Amino acid sequence: MDGILIINKPQGLTSHDVVDFVRKSLKTRRVGHAGTLDPLATGVLIILVGRATRLFNKFSNLDKEYIATITLGKITTTGDSQGRIIDTRDFSHVSEEMIREVLNSFIGEQEQVPPMFSAIKYRGKKLYQFARQGIEIPRLARRVIIKELRLLSFNPPEIKIYLACSKGTYVRKLAEDIGERLGCGGYISHIERIGVGEFNIKEAIGIDEIDESHLRSWKD
Repeated sequence: MDGILIINKPQGLTSHDVVDFVRKSLKTRRVGHAGTLDPLATGVLIILVGRATRLFNKFSNLDKEYIATITLGKITTTGDSQGRIIDTRDFSHVSEEMIREVLNSFIGEQEQVPPMFSAIKYRGKKLYQFARQGIEIPRLARRVIIKELRLLSFNPPEIKIYLACSKGTYVRKLAEDIGERLGCGGYISHIERIGVGEFNIKEAIGIDEIDESHLRSWKD
């Protein structure tokens, strides 16, 4: 049994939860995913089955597209709504014009320091495991490309954005940086991955639809 599945991951599940679900549904152990989605996030998750697992890099290197909501005026420990609020700031000075200018300033190639609450490994442990213990690990900045970043709506305190970016871009970290540049802080309150390379959310299936009929072939 070989192929790929384009799954619409529901909120609350980890990417590994989805992998386990596919293993049980298809009754096969050789399953992996190409590109982690946080439990908070929904949307396109590429699942690799059988021989397709050897093409992890092919699929994980694809560009990504997101629709995300940033809540202004508060900073959390995790950079999203699941963290503890550690600071509250005034956002009354923020205007649509200011938001558009700030978003435009992020477009292009740049260095991004991964957040502590991430699955990056350090000495065999994931960074979020250290973060939960209150331990800060030095992280090297990574080169990422923001290809498109635009405002969809502004309903204070929420900003809704569209983002197209290279692999390795942390949307939670970008949201924090946008909030900081606006002078009021912010965190991700909703995120949906609507595209990975050529694959779109419209063609993704729910986890309750998983069966062999939805397996797709691939090209090396």
